[in-house]
Amino acid sequence: MKKTMATAAALLTMAVPAFAEGDAAAGEKEFRKCKSCHSIVADDGTAIVKGGKTGPNLYGVVGRVIGSTDFKYSSLLEAAMEQGLVWDGEGIAAFIADPNAYLAEITGESGRSKMSKQRVKNAADIVAYLESVAPAAE
Repeated sequence: MKKTMATAAALLTMAVPAFAEGDAAAGEKEFRKCKSCHSIVADDGTAIVKGGKTGPNLYGVVGRVIGSTDFKYSSLLEAAMEQGLVWDGEGIAAFIADPNAYLAEITGESGRSKMSKQRVKNAADIVAYLESVAPAAE
């Protein structure tokens, strides 16, 4: 059991630096799966990615308080917003993989997200892409 825990910890430690090194170009291609529900529209109305309106606009999502844009969110996302939780790369990747489990873990509440699990090749690439089209830091 100790060996399994040590192995899991080592793998997690190795995954963190790799996560930060996502490929934005690959993420742009991977984001095509996301645009059926999500768009990326700058604050001035410029459409970076024209997409669906089933999900919220993802412009500037990395570093933003979860559930803080003008959108009708699930109760779990509203709970995350009320707690002031912020989207980061690891959180976005975990959310993409299993939205309900991720939100239950970070909020401590049960419920369902409107988003379903997604099959993506590399969530770090999508995060890198979202960061590449985000507004410049002030």
